[in-house]
Amino acid sequence: MIAAASAAMSPAGADPRDDAAPARKAAAGKPRPAEPLPPRLPRDFRGKGKWIVRDLGITVPFTWEGRNGDSQMVAGGPQYPIWFTNLIYRGSLYTLTYKWPNLTDHSCSRVPGFDLETLNETLAGSRFVGRETLDLNVPRRVNHWRVGVVVPQRPPGKFLRFPLALGDIYVDEKNRGTFWQILQFGVQNLYDPELDEWLRMDTFQHKPGKVTLPRRCASAR
Repeated sequence: MIAAASAAMSPAGADPRDDAAPARKAAAGKPRPAEPLPPRLPRDFRGKGKWIVRDLGITVPFTWEGRNGDSQMVAGGPQYPIWFTNLIYRGSLYTLTYKWPNLTDHSCSRVPGFDLETLNETLAGSRFVGRETLDLNVPRRVNHWRVGVVVPQRPPGKFLRFPLALGDIYVDEKNRGTFWQILQFGVQNLYDPELDEWLRMDTFQHKPGKVTLPRRCASAR
């Protein structure tokens, strides 16, 4: 009935699809927007925001700073229920958790052979999810990316595999080196019951920050 009514209202009983043909041809010939370049953490930056552990109902202040290729995250502090720092420092990755619910081990762990280049090589393999708007302290137009490490490496098909680490990364649509939000999921979030944690930035500037290796981590070098 809808098709018949459309034909009756068309001039001289013309097929209404003829009117849509030019629009379809124009849409078909319109180039698709090029996929943006993947995220890339800069050598120098500094920003502030929040670290969010939703299943524990915990949100704490968060800073992320980089200087000459080294970088440091700090979440919480001595007055908060969680407090930790992650660093890329002189070719190694360090993690030191000062406070976390039910945690008694507060040693500093070190992974040698990990630097900014290693991180950016991993980010270069990210998959583009799409363009979005984040409702943060102000709306942010971002490119959404997914990066993951799955073991063991197997071909497509019915093979047993496990997601070792996954991340959803949201970078500014005009600057892939400006990070506004990250969801981390995997064994790197082992202390959290749901294995996922968020960071959300309120500010992100491309200026050198401050990176300080804790004494406890210096002894682990």
